[in-house]
Formats: sequence, C-alpha cells, structure tokens
Amino acid sequence: MKAKRKLKIAIDSPAAAGAGTQAKMISKFFNLMHLDTGKCYRYIANLKIKRPSDYNHEFLKKKIASLKIKDLENKSLLTDKVAITASQIAKEKKIRKLVYSFQKKCAYSPPKKYNGSCLDGRDICSVIVPDADVKLFITANTKTRALRRFKELKRLNKNVLFKDVLKSIKNRDKSDYNRKISPLKKTKDSVLINTTNLSKRACFLKIKKIIEEKFKN
Repeated sequence: MKAKRKLKIAIDSPAAAGAGTQAKMISKFFNLMHLDTGKCYRYIANLKIKRPSDYNHEFLKKKIASLKIKDLENKSLLTDKVAITASQIAKEKKIRKLVYSFQKKCAYSPPKKYNGSCLDGRDICSVIVPDADVKLFITANTKTRALRRFKELKRLNKNVLFKDVLKSIKNRDKSDYNRKISPLKKTKDSVLINTTNLSKRACFLKIKKIIEEKFKN
C-alpha cells in the first residue's frame, strides 16, 4: 500500500478485545507509529501509586512533556491495580487535557521514518483523531475478553482467579462506557469488528483489507 500522505488509523475498543494486538500487527505491516493510549493513563496511575508524595499537576505536566513511547512498555503498568486506578483518573478533565496533547502529537506528527500513525484506546475515533483515514471499533463478548486477560495475566505468572478477572472487566466496561468525559462509544463512521470468533490472523487480514481498500486508488 502506498499513501501520498501520512496514514492515520484510529481504533476504539473495550478492555481485552484484541485491539492492542491488532494495532501492533497493523503498525508493523504498514510501518506506522503505534500508541496504546490507555498506557498513558496507566503510566500516570503508576506514578500515583508509586510516588504519591510527588503526585500533583505540575509534576504530571513535566512527566508528560518528557514522555516517550518506550516509557509505556514497562510491565509494571499491566497490573490490575494500575488498570483500576487508570480507569478512575481517566475521568479527570485536567489529566485528559495533559494526555491529549501527547496523543495528538503521536497521531499527527509521527517521526518521518513512519508512514503514519495507529492509535488504539477508548476515545480515539471521537476525540483524538476524529479525521482518521480508517476508524475501527473492535469488540468481543465479555467472557471471551475476560478469558483473554486471564490467560495474559497467567503468562505473567500472576496468581489470579477467572471470576476476579471477569468482575474487573465488567467494572472497566461500566466505567469506560459511562464516564462523563470522553466515554467509550462507537462512532457512526467506525467499522465494527467483533473478534469473539476470529483468530488474530483472521482479524488482521480483515483490517488489512479495509485499509488497502481505502488506499487502492
């Protein structure tokens, strides 16, 4: 695929629907800068947990200003405690304003070595990249998503119970869909992709076709 301009892909999804995996695969294939926007809030949540005495607006402003993609790859950001805290602070308007500037920079001004950007999160299609070339809403049923997250945590040697992971996923959904600021929702121009019965490869090929159709002319 050859695009005359930088390609912008926006992906929204509830937790553990497979959007992150697909975003990585698509980004690698099309040489796009990938940003898992939820990790921005996890990054801040981790700071709140680890450095409570330093946690204030000015401190966060400096940390976000110097934030790099590699800073978001820390495995400590994957804990359930961080996830719950992230979902809570994501409701705060001041926090979102700080994060938005970083996310939009990644979306609209990726390094020249990339053909564009691919962002996944909760409000990418509606708020962060409303003029994205391709918009996707990736989902799956609740039990399937909980099972995926359960297996992921087990691989990280976490001592967890499926019922607790399921409860956590349901709580995340309730928080993400019902928050007053930038709630998770499918925009009218987003393509719905249900991954419940799709393999990673099948889902990737489906998304790849959507992108190539957009730029075939």
